Amino acid sequence: MSETTRSSVRKTYKLYIGGAFPRSESGRSYTVTAPGGEFIANAAQASRKDARDAVRAARSAQPGWAKATAYNRGQVLYRIAEMLEERRDQFAQQIATVEGVDLTAAHTQVDASVDRWVWYAGWSDKLSQVLGAANSVAGPYWNISSPEPTGVVAVLAPATPTLLGLTSVIAPAIVGGNTVVAVAPDACAVPAVTLGEVMATSDVPDGVVNLLTGSTAELAPWLASHLDVNALDLAGVEPGSEMARDLEVAAAENLKRVVRPSAGYDWNADPGLKRMKPFLETKTVWHPIGI
Repeated sequence: MSETTRSSVRKTYKLYIGGAFPRSESGRSYTVTAPGGEFIANAAQASRKDARDAVRAARSAQPGWAKATAYNRGQVLYRIAEMLEERRDQFAQQIATVEGVDLTAAHTQVDASVDRWVWYAGWSDKLSQVLGAANSVAGPYWNISSPEPTGVVAVLAPATPTLLGLTSVIAPAIVGGNTVVAVAPDACAVPAVTLGEVMATSDVPDGVVNLLTGSTAELAPWLASHLDVNALDLAGVEPGSEMARDLEVAAAENLKRVVRPSAGYDWNADPGLKRMKPFLETKTVWHPIGI
């Protein structure tokens, strides 16, 4: 019996907004290719309207996510790690294809990403103890400071490492109660939307994480100037570039908190608190001591 040759089923990846997977409202898509030029897939090219929809979804989800207990947020992040672990081979194959690395290096990146989700999950119920304080004051008062989420955070993910970079900008923002609109540029779209599929089955409330694929240069200005975005992470922008400066200027209109890009940033290094603290406000409460 002769073997038949099947036609390949070319996948078109969609966006991930509000817990759903819509196409770009513009109908645009772009081709994702391997470093050698081989076709991998088509990806939705997000537009300004898609960015607005993502911000609206993030804003709607933020109050509920912020009110969730720290323990519950930690459970959700840990569930992401569990589901990511189950699809380890799929992510490794995607990373190897889009980044042009061998499977060993790709598996190492997936393992690091899983470990990072677990690491941030462990921080969820410890932030208030580490970043909060009972302050000494002169008078019959309790004076207590505690961290609270900033609100909606727009993050510009680095192009590489695709999965670890995306994990390293999303997880520290959502663990403290913020919601996220993330831009995954170019070939990063493939593992990014697959990560969206993981989140859709990981108890992550709709709208907590929203993923836009396409061009950072096109989408970043709209997010930086959007008055309902409270903070901006420029991880995927070249440090010291004209784009970085322009985005900071646009973000200043409503006093967004901006995390500047770092030259030669090591995504495998222990991030400590430095990617969580910028997206947390400190609330201080005075309360009279009862007699």
